[in-house]
Amino acid sequence: AALPGPAPADWVQAPLDPAVRAVLVGFDEHFSYAKLCQALRYLLRGGPDCLLVGTNRDHRLPLEGGAAIPGTGCLVKAVETAAQREAFIVGKPNRFMFDCVASEFDVDPKRTIMVGDRLDTDILMGNNCHLTTLLTLTGVTTLDEVRGHQESDCPARNRLVPDYYVDSIADLLQVLGE
Repeated sequence: AALPGPAPADWVQAPLDPAVRAVLVGFDEHFSYAKLCQALRYLLRGGPDCLLVGTNRDHRLPLEGGAAIPGTGCLVKAVETAAQREAFIVGKPNRFMFDCVASEFDVDPKRTIMVGDRLDTDILMGNNCHLTTLLTLTGVTTLDEVRGHQESDCPARNRLVPDYYVDSIADLLQVLGE
């Protein structure tokens, strides 16, 4: 929705739905200043009882040829900055989604592998959930980054190291086909 008028005093006049008890920030190609204003208004009106939830903190999304676009984490950060509070992240690397799936289905972490192209979300979530991790180097992560974390004495950096890596997911598919 557009801002209701030309001045900031007009922008705070748009009606708020009294049933709203949470603001969810996910990928939104139409994210706008108007939406940011509405999110802040809901969070201020509800105070700590109004939840601020983000789907993930991905700072950028890789595209073919090395290009990238801003990720959902940029939108989450905008709302967090305006609201001066931190969002609860339900996606990677948080365990929340894995715990939901594991409670619904019979998931054995010892027989589960987390495959992903990012250290800070995919691999960290896998390690947080005690899963075997496999990094595919077709995303934003380079092997030099992995080596840097591997050689570090910092426990937080060590949690970003995958158990295995492949250049491409196609390499994994070849192994599975054998």
